[in-house]
Amino acid sequence: QVQLVESGGGLVQPGGSLRLSCAASGSIFSINRMGWYRQPPGKERELVATVTSSGSATYADSVKDRFTISRHNANNAKNTVFLQMNSLKPEDTAVYYCNAYLLATTGWRIADYWGQGTQVTVSS
Repeated sequence: QVQLVESGGGLVQPGGSLRLSCAASGSIFSINRMGWYRQPPGKERELVATVTSSGSATYADSVKDRFTISRHNANNAKNTVFLQMNSLKPEDTAVYYCNAYLLATTGWRIADYWGQGTQVTVSS
């Protein structure tokens, strides 16, 4: 089994910062890409940022220059992804989901896996 465990959400004032973390564990052979998506209230889930195993990052236009995604090399596994969020705005309020596109040893198939989500609320 594969697990993605997120942490770091919470309530912050506009202009503030938060750092989200997500650790992948379990029956993982390799991770191609990790990233963050979010679902604002009453809206569909949307891409925030992704980073590949080689370190190539992409961002939604709405978060460019404010958010930074990175991956941590833990025992050469690169199984943790971070999202540093600065200059937060009320419109960043959403449930943030960690995503990993990986090859699991259970079944030996490449698929998307998701965390349970963490709430980020930007409000004064």
